[in-house]
Amino acid sequence: MREIMVNGEKACLITTDVLVVGSGASGYNAALQLHKNGRKPAVLTEGRLMGTSRNTGSDKQTYYKLSLSGSVADSTFDMGKDIFSGGCTDGDSAYAEAAMSARCFMHLTELGVPFPMNKLGEFVGYKTDHDKRSRATSAGPLTSKLMTEKLENAVTEARIPIFDGFLAIKIVTDDSGKAIALLALNKNENCAPCFFLFNALILATGGPAGMYAASVFPESQNGAISLALDAGAYGKNLTEWQYGLASIAPRWNVSGTYMQVLPRMISVDEAGNEREFLTEYFIENSKSLSLLFRKGYEWPFDSSKAKNGSSVIDLLVWYECSVKKRRVYLDYTQNPGCAASLDFDALDAEARDYLKAAQACFGTPIERLRFMNEPAYQLYLSKGVDLEKEKLEIALCAQHSNGGVSTDIWWKTSVAGLFVIGEAAGTHGIKRPGGSALNAGQVGALRAALYISSNIENTLPAEDNAVPYLEKVLATHLSEAAKLFSKSENSVTDMRIRYTSKMSDCAAAIRNLEQISSMRQELSNALSSYFDTVSVSSRKELFEAYRLYDSLKTQYAYLGAMLDYAENGGASRGSAIYLDSISDFNSLLRFTEDTGTLDGRIQETRVCGLDQSYVWRDVRPLPEGGGVFENVWRDFRNGEIFK
Repeated sequence: MREIMVNGEKACLITTDVLVVGSGASGYNAALQLHKNGRKPAVLTEGRLMGTSRNTGSDKQTYYKLSLSGSVADSTFDMGKDIFSGGCTDGDSAYAEAAMSARCFMHLTELGVPFPMNKLGEFVGYKTDHDKRSRATSAGPLTSKLMTEKLENAVTEARIPIFDGFLAIKIVTDDSGKAIALLALNKNENCAPCFFLFNALILATGGPAGMYAASVFPESQNGAISLALDAGAYGKNLTEWQYGLASIAPRWNVSGTYMQVLPRMISVDEAGNEREFLTEYFIENSKSLSLLFRKGYEWPFDSSKAKNGSSVIDLLVWYECSVKKRRVYLDYTQNPGCAASLDFDALDAEARDYLKAAQACFGTPIERLRFMNEPAYQLYLSKGVDLEKEKLEIALCAQHSNGGVSTDIWWKTSVAGLFVIGEAAGTHGIKRPGGSALNAGQVGALRAALYISSNIENTLPAEDNAVPYLEKVLATHLSEAAKLFSKSENSVTDMRIRYTSKMSDCAAAIRNLEQISSMRQELSNALSSYFDTVSVSSRKELFEAYRLYDSLKTQYAYLGAMLDYAENGGASRGSAIYLDSISDFNSLLRFTEDTGTLDGRIQETRVCGLDQSYVWRDVRPLPEGGGVFENVWRDFRNGEIFK
């Protein structure tokens, strides 16, 4: 290990072959696949036990892959077409996710992830969001956690180094724009700076989880997309997200059975006064209950279901929280209206028939929940919440970023040497099949590893060539840190709360263009003076300061993309509605639905400091796939498939 010196201050220099940043399911798979292909990867992580993969789930967390059971025909083309049909999705990436889904899924089963199979050996599936076939499967509420643990075990057995407790803060590029090193802060050494020199860098840092206050991302997840944008990588579809109703503490989706048992929904003001606000909007109680039931399997907020469908429930919750500043709860101890029993026959056929088939037309919501899905009750109990005794606070929360960093079919970015995989990669469009994110993370990891192993030199990079670039970056960092230390208090927490709350109120599922413009200007001022105005009281708080810096830069980029989308004629679509202003609840319903004219176009964001530009391009088309075997075999042998 070498040291870099600037003005008497030093930073360590660690040289490796391929550096993978992130210890989630996609990051670990990338490291493992690199190792299997003869490379010498290392994993860098802010915290091995942090991140979304290990700390999130749902009532039945879904993994999406090619159908592997029954007599219903399926093909990589059909699956690729279904992913592609979500809008604003590149066809070749969608096809690749379909083509390698079975390979990646089987790899997980061989590692021991307990996906269920029948006695014939078939992995039987079920239908999920935006899915025409039964491609979905699940290993239970914690599928991604199980994946992460099994992949980590394999990485450990392969003796791949894991640098735990390092916060990545800067990608270093050379004069040609190639990514050559990463600057990180070592929490184990009082946030001392450390450089990692590499042949290739794979970012697997997850989505920008720190952007919103109302969020179902685990609190341990932060994201680091601004690192790639600052290095010159293009953002892609930054406007596209997924939002849904989730509990606040713990952060967990209230999908599936949590809604289908028809809990009582109330809002509470500062004085503790309760009201069942759904009854103020729906004349017929059976209508509100039928839509509440439907939220179970139509969990993501969907603008197309906001006026006459189940997503009006989401709007009402958001209005209570963000406009009326009340707190919203699910109460499983009593029926809606505090009724002794519900009139299940008055529900629409879908809800009525489902509950009758489940033999659940009785009792209170908690009795129905424990009868239909005892593990769903036990999950909250394991997190310290007893739904038999406590109300569950919820909000309309950010859950998944469908956009991210723009990549090609090998998950390469526009920056040489930089690859982005998992949720940080923007391979999803407006809508995606449920569970496709887990598959995309595994496929992207494998494809990035295959490309690097076949195309990037397998010798350690020369340290001397990199030192001038590292010294320059270190000098800037030391100057920034000195400014942060020049005050005596920590201002990070208040600033984070301020801007994440603003994002949830004006730039989440409901986007107020006037407020977005105002907030972006405010962020511009805050970023311009960040190191002069923000303060920390000790070196260990540098982690918080640089996390906040990443979050503000990311918010700024995403807000700019939202404004540019609207200026180019974009209207309400997917998981967001756009409004010029909001006066009352009914004004939320006067949004203009998008006609789909931009579904075949992708917005790419280019960042240069506080300057942003946008390029709209056509989606890459869906390929036909297949090919003559002898030709494919020859191209494979010659490495032509990577060109």
